[in-house]
Amino acid sequence: MQLSDATWTDADASDADVAIVPIGSTEQHGPHAPLGTDVFTAEAVAEAGTEEYNGEVVLAPSIPVGIAEEHRQFPGTLWVSEDTFRSYVRETVSSLAYHGWDRIVLVNGHGGNVDALREVAATITRHDDAYAVPFTWFEAVGEHGSDMGHGGPLETALLRHVSPEHVDEGRIAEARAGASEDWGEWQSGVNLAYDSAEFTDNGVVGDPGEGDADRGEELLDLAADALADLLETVATRNVEPPEDK
Repeated sequence: MQLSDATWTDADASDADVAIVPIGSTEQHGPHAPLGTDVFTAEAVAEAGTEEYNGEVVLAPSIPVGIAEEHRQFPGTLWVSEDTFRSYVRETVSSLAYHGWDRIVLVNGHGGNVDALREVAATITRHDDAYAVPFTWFEAVGEHGSDMGHGGPLETALLRHVSPEHVDEGRIAEARAGASEDWGEWQSGVNLAYDSAEFTDNGVVGDPGEGDADRGEELLDLAADALADLLETVATRNVEPPEDK
């Protein structure tokens, strides 16, 4: 059930075992991909995983602004603080739990959200009347994950498959020319850079030309299958907190 499309009476009649909150970011993805890339990809994976899952799911509206100050030099990028982000996610989950949907998967499309989502999911599970886990789609695509980058082959491939109108094919060469090979500037195991503009001229990391629509279809299948398996586990898992020793 798409919560945004449902009436309150539809919601009241739902027998869903689990809810999904897609979470992305509004940030630069190079000259060829839109600022909403992380939202579009998170939504696509959430919808595909819901279709694969053998049960009813409540699909909540997406959270479109995340932790993205590292892209602040590129116009159009939006961001909030980690505290604001965690509070917003926690309160959104709390409202879902209030209506009885107290097992929640946070489907994430932005690397900058990963640590905060793990932390807030733990806080929700330990202290609220809900159980929450984060799922980041590009961590669930097997060997493809090593090519993640930013606005690079994986995100471009998935966009080409699920939303090709959002890829400016005439700018792929420009995106490739200004891209960096790796994320960050490393010395002695330490990333010296805090902002992406320190190591990539146009915001791209990796070669978007290596991400065609066929690869995007494979990525979506892998992520959707992994999400469906996770939904099954979350829906049936014993989530009672362990007793103190």
